[in-house]
Amino acid sequence: MTPAPYRAIINADTGALEEAAVTAAMEEAAIDLCAAAGCLLFVSREPVPAPRLAGALGISPGELPALMEALAGRLQGQGLQVMLLAGGYSLATREEYAETVRVFLEPKPEQLSKAALETLAIIAYRQPITRPQVEQIRGVGSAGVVRALLERGLVKTAGRDQAPGRPFLFTTTPEFLSLFGLASLEDLPPLGEDLAAALAQTAAADGGPEQGAAEEEAPFEFEA
Repeated sequence: MTPAPYRAIINADTGALEEAAVTAAMEEAAIDLCAAAGCLLFVSREPVPAPRLAGALGISPGELPALMEALAGRLQGQGLQVMLLAGGYSLATREEYAETVRVFLEPKPEQLSKAALETLAIIAYRQPITRPQVEQIRGVGSAGVVRALLERGLVKTAGRDQAPGRPFLFTTTPEFLSLFGLASLEDLPPLGEDLAAALAQTAAADGGPEQGAAEEEAPFEFEA
């Protein structure tokens, strides 16, 4: 049936005008259906079966292939394409843009704070090292920072030191190497003068006389 806007201009005495109006109506309807089909495929998380897609568009399943071909034509030269997957139609990115999409979707590692980077550097260059030794170098408490690094899997416990309180010894992990693109600890860049001096001072202090007995350091507890 000819859509209402075009019925008004059909003149039975001018067949050419009637034919033009009907053709225009059909073309307009095809464009609307094409756009609607693209919207349905865009919002669907899975391939849409042909009967369901045809039903949603108000057309017969037999008309769907031609409509999908028309939609594919409109997407030529763009990043999306129509694909028939698992018995249904879907919008997918083109192969030539796969790397761009992969980089965009790849989860970015959470940024480390300045305190975390500083603590991680001390552990990396001085490992195995205890938390009190880290705090001696940094000059501030570091329990929370060390706990965060443990949760991120960048450091791990490696036994206990024999110093009073038997504090945990910490070392870096393979995840640390992977995060910073290192093949091994030998690939660590040279130390800055300030950190090198602080590490040397701490190493010298380790050989000093032991103080009185202290309470043994308790294991780190993580929130569920």
